[in-house]
Amino acid sequence: MPQLPQRIWSDEDWKQIQLGYASRDMDEKWDVFTEGEVVFLHRSWTGNGVFSATFAPVEGGGWRIASAVFERDAKRYRGTDDAYDCVMLELVISAIVLGQPASDLRSKLVESTRRKPGSADALANLIQLIPGAA
Repeated sequence: MPQLPQRIWSDEDWKQIQLGYASRDMDEKWDVFTEGEVVFLHRSWTGNGVFSATFAPVEGGGWRIASAVFERDAKRYRGTDDAYDCVMLELVISAIVLGQPASDLRSKLVESTRRKPGSADALANLIQLIPGAA
């Protein structure tokens, strides 16, 4: 990923991220699990891996994403915008795994979809994607 989230997650956040997240019903879009210091984000319906992010400890405490990759096979994931995917990665971890409001990230994601042709469909999918966004 050429762009990475700049956020530093606390040690407590990292412990919770390591627990992952399993979708509980058909309306939830993401499953998240961790192996070592790598966090994997998969689409819940298909099981397709979309993101993997390698976390590293930060001097003085906390964790950050040191590197990440995302799916670019259009048959598995339709994302093509690096900036959008950077925000989406951070948003899924923050809002879904950690249960944080992440209002600023939601706003960034909505704004990035408004700048693209065909964004009405993307915005509708976004609202379904993130709990509490409606």
